[in-house]
Amino acid sequence: MAKVLVAMSGGVDSSVAAALLKEQGHEICGVTLKLYENEDIGVCNMRTCCSLTDVEDARRVAAKMGFRHVVFSYVDEFRKDVMSRFAAEYASGRTPNPCIDCNRFIKFPRLLNRARLLGMEYIATGHYARIEYDSSINRWLLKKARDISKDQTYVLYALTQDELAHTFFPLGNLLKTEVRKLAEERGLVNARKPDSQDICFVPDGDYAAFLERSMGVDIPEGNFVDTKGNILGKHKGHHRYTIGQRKGLGIGFGEPKYVIAKDPEKNTVVLGSKDELKSAGFIARDVNWILFDELRQPVAATVKTRYHQPEVPAILYPHRDGVEVRYETPQFSAAPGQSAVFYHGDTVVGGGIVADIIK
Repeated sequence: MAKVLVAMSGGVDSSVAAALLKEQGHEICGVTLKLYENEDIGVCNMRTCCSLTDVEDARRVAAKMGFRHVVFSYVDEFRKDVMSRFAAEYASGRTPNPCIDCNRFIKFPRLLNRARLLGMEYIATGHYARIEYDSSINRWLLKKARDISKDQTYVLYALTQDELAHTFFPLGNLLKTEVRKLAEERGLVNARKPDSQDICFVPDGDYAAFLERSMGVDIPEGNFVDTKGNILGKHKGHHRYTIGQRKGLGIGFGEPKYVIAKDPEKNTVVLGSKDELKSAGFIARDVNWILFDELRQPVAATVKTRYHQPEVPAILYPHRDGVEVRYETPQFSAAPGQSAVFYHGDTVVGGGIVADIIK
């Protein structure tokens, strides 16, 4: 049996993951990560994932199941590697995913390093995903969860081979309904606790207000323009709009208009028709390959650029900056800064950050 450091948010998923590992005979220690102070995000009176209630829920589960629980603080690291990156990307006109950055820079590398310092061999989380070893190619593979509706491989594509080799995902073969049933059978305090929905440090979902209030992002009003540069009206700051957005533009037209591009240098937001929103593909940079160590020839795959977006067929081509992705048929454009994740069936091929759109 192994020594495992289990990340516990205080929610039902990570609690059941810890309970299952304990019951399997592993020596485990639960850890809740303190990632920010509520005062830092301007929600002093709002319950967030780093609240005392969540820490106490995790502690109570650990006490009931008979294992240790500790709290590690990564407040400074989280602000630097996640919150500040999030703010800088938005201010630059891009659309980042901070949950992916958190997994990439905080949860997995720092937790695994801490585990090793404590003499522990593995880490575990309550993510819905599966890890398998393929001896034929000598690679650790990341695969979709059995519960496809809860699958979280999209936010895990940046895991390294070392991290995959030393991580357990105990919920990978369970349905969410089964997880709640297991929690209830064990009398866990959070068995019926609602799932978190928004970005943890923006609990009200108002990204623009968070950027202005807590990160000092100050972007003035600018112009909505069409694809020819004609001024259509005023916007309230380009960071308040996302590629593909149609509602909430604050301006009326005779036909639906979509955000099809942003130019932060000119502080303009380009509006166009639904057809003008489509693209042939994109270039992705900062790529992490899981199925192989390098893309050496074109590969057929499916791709998605948003968490809950259906995958679409595409061809991946080697590119000097990362990978060139060409859709089989034109698709609604991805937004620069979003993560693109590539699949072959239920296996994650890899993923990267959308950089340039191919029209």
